[in-house]
Amino acid sequence: MVDIMKKSSGGVDAYIASRPKAVRSKLREVRTAIRQALPEAQESMSYRMPYYSHKGNLSWHDKSIAWFGLQSNHIGLYLKPPTIQKHKKGLSGYKTTKSAVHIPLDGKVPVPMIKALVKASSRMM
Repeated sequence: MVDIMKKSSGGVDAYIASRPKAVRSKLREVRTAIRQALPEAQESMSYRMPYYSHKGNLSWHDKSIAWFGLQSNHIGLYLKPPTIQKHKKGLSGYKTTKSAVHIPLDGKVPVPMIKALVKASSRMM
């Protein structure tokens, strides 16, 4: 089981480097997909996870776009509501919550889906 509460400091590079070697490439893929979808977004850490925003606002409203983080058996992609609800039909193969998509660790990273969701989340301003 992965230690999801392991403290991360030093930014997103340090966060990824501190995770188990077997999942680092998947975390880098998620990061790259987000950065390609919104190259103007600011990248930082919030809630001990990589965070993307317009102008650094650290809340679910206004400027927030997305977070991602390694959980025990998936990578969570956390987005502004109602992004998930509006894209529910295309997410039928994934476990979701009001604000998250669970990306299984045993499959491919769905890069096109991540890009589309992140862009949609950025338009929820």
